[in-house]
Amino acid sequence: MKPWLFTNREPVEPSSSVDRPSPLVDQATYAAEIPSSVGRVLVVDDMEANRKLAASFLARDGYLLEFADDGRAALDMVARHHPDLVLMDVMMPHINGFEACLALKRNPATRLVPVVLVTALQNSEDRIRGFDAGADDFISKPFNAHELRARVRSLIRIKRYTDDLDTAESVIVSLALTIEARDRYTEGHCQRLAVYASLLGRHIGSSDEDVAALARGGFLHDIGKVGIPDAILLKAGRLTPSEYEVMKQHATIGDRLCGELRSLRRVRPIVRHHHERLDGSGYPDGLRGDAIPLLAQITAIVDVFDALTTKRPYKDALSAEQAYEELAGEADRGLHRRDLVDALILLGRQGRLPRHDAIAPGLPSV
Repeated sequence: MKPWLFTNREPVEPSSSVDRPSPLVDQATYAAEIPSSVGRVLVVDDMEANRKLAASFLARDGYLLEFADDGRAALDMVARHHPDLVLMDVMMPHINGFEACLALKRNPATRLVPVVLVTALQNSEDRIRGFDAGADDFISKPFNAHELRARVRSLIRIKRYTDDLDTAESVIVSLALTIEARDRYTEGHCQRLAVYASLLGRHIGSSDEDVAALARGGFLHDIGKVGIPDAILLKAGRLTPSEYEVMKQHATIGDRLCGELRSLRRVRPIVRHHHERLDGSGYPDGLRGDAIPLLAQITAIVDVFDALTTKRPYKDALSAEQAYEELAGEADRGLHRRDLVDALILLGRQGRLPRHDAIAPGLPSV
């Protein structure tokens, strides 16, 4: 289904140089012809008259409008076209608005898309059900044109801010992967830590938010190495004491890099404290015991595990069992929580930690 661009009150037909879509009002122009600055709104209603009415109101603000006639089609179009907002009727066949909204909000790829539910239902139970499904707002039938346009403008403005934050985070993640790729001995390290940490977090019952932070923290834990000189970062042998002091600065550099993004507030403690140890011998702050954030402790353990099982210029890779023994010994010496180490060992011995070559690039789905 191809989108139409509405300006003023009438749809603008596509150029004659391309195939013309159906003459129905609720088809759309080709996205390639539409400036990227305009908002994209998906209108979902099983009644064509309602779709046309919403279009006539929103056309005045120049949005790229797309249409779906039930919840099932809406889910498909959101996945393919990534709208800035979904304006969706509640009462529809196949999948109703409540169900479609819940599906969008449960999917990490679409949960930040604002959903406005449109309903003639006036009782509070239905509105509560909508908010429980994750709806961002409600509009009552019959439409009030000024109210509809104002709410759509407001939510799309918020969506733009969210997109900006997401873009900034993506740049930082890309930077972290670029830093890692400079050293062939640590290539894939970030991906593995993201997978191992999120698996361990899930295993011990961490919240979805903490599991997501562990995945991102795996990617970003060494982002501060961007500020470490190549002569030290890429040195083939062991570091001298003075070089090691410089290398330790990556934890605080990374913390500062993440500090401007509110979306990374759960990740910052991982970046700063993943080299702390329970006995206070770690860095940069020499924290002890429970003063070390739990997510940083989890990341520290999987970081050591990956380092032990990976070949480096100054050592050979250990087997998983040898790495478990080393980790258990470090826990006995008071460096790590023994219950967390035991949980990682259990996952490994149950075959739930993937092999190095089985971990695909990219941020894992959590």
